[in-house]
Amino acid sequence: EVQLVESGGGLVQPGGSLRLSCTASGFTFSSYSMYWVRQAPGEGLEWVSGITRAGITITTFADSVRGRFSVSRYNAKNTLYVEMNSLQPEDTAVYYCAAGSGAEYDFWGQGTQVTVSS
Repeated sequence: EVQLVESGGGLVQPGGSLRLSCTASGFTFSSYSMYWVRQAPGEGLEWVSGITRAGITITTFADSVRGRFSVSRYNAKNTLYVEMNSLQPEDTAVYYCAAGSGAEYDFWGQGTQVTVSS
């Protein structure tokens, strides 16, 4: 079966850092662009970052995180990463990993909670 499993979330103080991981199985990981999407309490989904499929490797970021977050992938391990630095309370959200091969997201993970608080 297709699975995307996020890990690495937790409680961090403002200014701190976290690394999230997403491990994929059940599909050809290297053929898909990968994305991070988040949902803050009481709000809708917000696209955070993306990285193109293997062989292209272009990264993109939302204005709210550009310069603070970085995204990478290790295709041999079917794993996607996001490094989050200088975290702010506004970054508090459930972070989801998603895979896409066209105009839509095809697969989603279950999400991992990130809480930024003093």
